[in-house]
Amino acid sequence: MKVKVQKIDGGSASGDVELNDAVFGIEPRADILHRVVTWQLENRRATARPVRERSDVARTGKKYGKQKGGGVARHGDRKAPIFIGGGKAHGARKRDFEQSLNKKIRQLGLKMALSSKARDGLVVVDSLDIQDGKTKALAAEFGKAGWKRVLVIDGETVNEGFARAAGNLPGVNVLPAVGANVYDILNHDTLVLTRDAVEKLEARFNG
Repeated sequence: MKVKVQKIDGGSASGDVELNDAVFGIEPRADILHRVVTWQLENRRATARPVRERSDVARTGKKYGKQKGGGVARHGDRKAPIFIGGGKAHGARKRDFEQSLNKKIRQLGLKMALSSKARDGLVVVDSLDIQDGKTKALAAEFGKAGWKRVLVIDGETVNEGFARAAGNLPGVNVLPAVGANVYDILNHDTLVLTRDAVEKLEARFNG
């Protein structure tokens, strides 16, 4: 699959880039993409911190007062929730949301996400070098191109000037190639890849 290479500042770069059909030409499947996105979002959730309930508190179980004549309630256990240091009644329980997913399914999901954008919403640019590195200028270029929700993926590292200019643009996110993931790709209308990003992503699966 050949894609015309553009420039991030609106100009047209010379030449095309050949996309590997094994990475960018796969038929997407909703069930695979759903599994990978669910796995991602569940693993983002932090484990709920449990509290110590009555059975978890290390205090004596000896009856500390007389049954009658004390003028107080007839307690037999210092672990009761009404005492300082006692166990909490109906406390938060430990909940672990971590899921496991086969590596082949995760890789297949990323390929399908890239392939879905290759059909509609993929832009390949020569590099992320911009002249003045101003947010206003970059926003104007994105407006000309009609880009609103944009995910930009660079190579080994993200271009610092571009990342600084795009930092305050709503709906624009920038990632290195190693951070490419299914949820972020599908959650944006336009996917912008640099030449380096294409090489890194294809090498990620071929390696």
